[in-house]
Amino acid sequence: MKQNSNQYLVEAPIGKLMMKFSIPCIMSLLVSSLYNIVDQIFIGRGVGYLGNGATNVVFPITVIALALALMLGDGCAAFLSICQGKKDTEGTRTGAGNNIVMLVLSSIVIMVIFMVCREGILNAFGATENNIEYAREYFDIIVIGIPFFMFTNGLNSVIRADGSPQFAMISTLIGCIINIILDPVAIFVLHWGVKGAAIATIAGQTISAALAFYYLFRTKSFKLDRKCFAIKTALLKRILPLGISSFLTQLSIVIIMGVMNNVLVKYGAMSKYGSDIPMTVVGIVMKVFQIVIAVVVGVAAGSQPIVGYNYGAGRMDRVKEIYKKMMMIEVGIGIIATICFEIFPMNIISLFGSESDLYNEYGVMAFRIFLSTITLCCVQKATSIFLQSLGKPVMSMGLSLLREFVLSVPLVLILPLAFGITGPLFSGPAADVISFLAVLLMMKSVMKELNAAAATKRENTEEKMQKRRGIREKRKCIREV
Repeated sequence: MKQNSNQYLVEAPIGKLMMKFSIPCIMSLLVSSLYNIVDQIFIGRGVGYLGNGATNVVFPITVIALALALMLGDGCAAFLSICQGKKDTEGTRTGAGNNIVMLVLSSIVIMVIFMVCREGILNAFGATENNIEYAREYFDIIVIGIPFFMFTNGLNSVIRADGSPQFAMISTLIGCIINIILDPVAIFVLHWGVKGAAIATIAGQTISAALAFYYLFRTKSFKLDRKCFAIKTALLKRILPLGISSFLTQLSIVIIMGVMNNVLVKYGAMSKYGSDIPMTVVGIVMKVFQIVIAVVVGVAAGSQPIVGYNYGAGRMDRVKEIYKKMMMIEVGIGIIATICFEIFPMNIISLFGSESDLYNEYGVMAFRIFLSTITLCCVQKATSIFLQSLGKPVMSMGLSLLREFVLSVPLVLILPLAFGITGPLFSGPAADVISFLAVLLMMKSVMKELNAAAATKRENTEEKMQKRRGIREKRKCIREV
């Protein structure tokens, strides 16, 4: 029964399936993004923009942890979906078990590394003399929650692939609600400042991790036992490449944030805005940007089990239809986001506290320039996940790296030479346009491959039907004789 529990993925209407899986996935990712946004809002109002600047300095370590968690979790989820489509129960069970062990081990290792390298990390990501103490306070608490954070995010991908996207959403939502409740208490009542915000964050992460652990005892399409947790190198070699795109996408965000923060501090000091305002503002813009991307990735990642299962089952016609519907949704999301960022930037900025005119001026400019081509970015990110779902890690990875690293980093370094402190803001639009052209070229090739596979399947099906007809006719002749 467990083996056939996901058979409906090749039978149910695609629109209904996408709603069933994507909406909970969107909510889960939105809630994860809100952890940082909530901290920023309360810190901005309770501590000031220097406190927000400090959280921007620390933010990259959570992205590094998320990168590792998603490499394991998304890679395992894609692997499980393909195995389920092929009715490979043993591969499903062992893949899930290996994923859990690697999540635990890697989270502990990275937590220790962060603790040992604290000062170097803070300096690398643009800490200034004005915000370094706030950054240390926030860092020391946040790093303790890394194992819980990684376990939740890595396992949620597997939970969605197992056919329980609602559970993944609820477990993350409960953690965020706890964070939202504790943040104002810690900051305004107990006066713990940025340290209080960090404590509230890891409290929510711990509860979410506990709920994810509980799910392991009620899985749908596989059952875990001791043998599943024995690390198999050959299996990891199949799983990890499927998640490498997610890993590199997140890791490239860390690199671009490190480069961006240092460039903003350097050129900001030469401008009327100073070194702290540009870095704090762009940090806020990036986190608001992550909210939109959470919706975009939620649609694509939520559809991943459907794509993988149908691809494994050879239903290329449904795979193409999923991509078409996905793109329509992603473009719609991008257009709505663009309208909001171009027309209401000041309303968004004011959520994070009331600051000086210079702060507001740079904030409005940052939203309108940096996020002006977010629709193209939506298409690029969704396509990368779609390719990952098809078991094409090299293409998916290449698409992610093109925008997030190959284009963005050089542009952030070069553009300020001509445009000063506004230069880094143009790096996003330029990278979006070029990477979108790459999407068009890449998907043209993929669609040809899917069409060829669909044609081959039709021929094989017709051949089988002809053989069956021939057998029936022979039997009929025998009976007549």
